[in-house]
Amino acid sequence: MKLIFEKSVPGRHCDLLPRCDVETVELPESLRRDAAPALPELSEVDLSRHYTELNRQVHGVNCGFYPLGSCTMKYNPRIDEDMAALPGFTGVHPLAPARTTVGCRRVLDTARSYLCEITGMDDMTFQPAAGAHGEFTGVLLIKQYHDARGDRARTKIIVPDSAHGTNPATAAMCGYQVVNIPSAPDGCVDLAALQAALGPDTAGLMLTNPNTVGIFDENILEITRLVHEAGGLCYYDGANLNAVMGVVRPGDMGFDCIHLNLHKTFATPHGGGGPGAGAVGCKDFLRDFLPRSALMDGPGRLQVRSFAGNFLVVVKALAYLMTLGRQGVPEAAQNAVLNANYLMRAIQGTFEPAFDRTCMHEFVLDLSAYKKDTGVSALDVAKSLIDHGMHPPTMYFPLIVHEALMLEPTETESKETLDWAAEVFRQLYALGYQDPAYMQAAPHNTPIGRPDEVQAARHPVVRWQKS
Repeated sequence: MKLIFEKSVPGRHCDLLPRCDVETVELPESLRRDAAPALPELSEVDLSRHYTELNRQVHGVNCGFYPLGSCTMKYNPRIDEDMAALPGFTGVHPLAPARTTVGCRRVLDTARSYLCEITGMDDMTFQPAAGAHGEFTGVLLIKQYHDARGDRARTKIIVPDSAHGTNPATAAMCGYQVVNIPSAPDGCVDLAALQAALGPDTAGLMLTNPNTVGIFDENILEITRLVHEAGGLCYYDGANLNAVMGVVRPGDMGFDCIHLNLHKTFATPHGGGGPGAGAVGCKDFLRDFLPRSALMDGPGRLQVRSFAGNFLVVVKALAYLMTLGRQGVPEAAQNAVLNANYLMRAIQGTFEPAFDRTCMHEFVLDLSAYKKDTGVSALDVAKSLIDHGMHPPTMYFPLIVHEALMLEPTETESKETLDWAAEVFRQLYALGYQDPAYMQAAPHNTPIGRPDEVQAARHPVVRWQKS
């Protein structure tokens, strides 16, 4: 399809602005542009058709199955969007007097209370704007804790090799040396490797449980005990909380601080450029290090974002929690685990799981043997799924599985959808033996097939320029 700039016709427009009813003020000459901005000129019908055409080319959870592992791309109730769109929330100004924002503060306080109960934490901030920003804030809590005690010899953060890529990046940004430890054959933390890495220079451990291969680490209490005995703190990456919310609490596992992806677990749509929210919770002994709004809570505190963060994201999360209630939260987690195990076993016998055991919310397929037999890679399978109306799962992650496809069906998919998805995988498995060249050329039914990814990465074209 053409870019909107290519559809532009000089002089065409669709603005129907009413006559200005207030005094107009002209900008001084020094602040004016030398030339008009190069904006596209279209009629209303052209504009509507352009965005409708774009919509047809986008695959979201409202279009079909979206099993993107480790990302929790689930369908979210529309009522949450409606609550966040209420004028009393959308129209509030961050500098409004406290007496006029009582309801907004109650939203924040109630959400904090609910999420602390779910995670086993004692306090929480909503300032961080996204998951990685929440990680950064959580590790800063650990850093401030050690610095306040004069324990500046603790310079290392331990990160398992199955961690999200943001974990080592976050630790490095906070000034720590990253110590990578290998996974055991069962996909969990290697206790011997952990013990060997611990010492007086250990500041903390970054971990998610269930982990990135979708397994709940049965040694989690031993892991956090070992880190604490070495003088370090335990940070919980909340990316996979959707599997255990309301069932087990990170705080009870021994974690000292946590970030939550409200845009994964608690109803705000994931993707699309945001906004998200990476709420950070902590135990009581870290409470004084939490970032606070200088406006609402007074000066002299760490601040990682303006005001209270992305407030409307918190509104959606609270609406989601209030809709589900105390019984619904664990039920959602249990259904996510049930769906993942059902789909994994339905596929098994063709593509095999990397770890053949009960999973949590997601599972990883290992296509190494399949590629050796057919020449069809995990990438080829992922591209082929697009032709069947399914969004590809996460590819080549985690790195400890070489031909990995990671699937997370979430709790919002029906048995019928899972049965259909399993059948598609079985068909593709057979097709790889029958006609591997066809799969290696997929997708066949999309506007763009297989772009030159190396060229796109090294020489990206990120803006349109008039020829």
